Amino acid sequence: MSRETLNARRLLCPLPVIRTQDRVKQMNVGDHLEVICTDPGVMQDIPTWCRINGHTILEAKTEDGEYIIVLEVGE
Repeated sequence: MSRETLNARRLLCPLPVIRTQDRVKQMNVGDHLEVICTDPGVMQDIPTWCRINGHTILEAKTEDGEYIIVLEVGE
């Protein structure tokens, strides 16, 4: 298992989800991806995308004006 970080700061919908999707395609099942964003819409968009595509949200938080989501890549 590996852990990667995706910088999606200053990107507006739908770009954070698209960048997340592109990165997940390069990862293995069980890997973790931390996505750091400034668009508050990701707190709904990325979990919805994960639910549809079989990935798991491990953590979702707001910290210093940024939105951080950690997901586990599913099958």
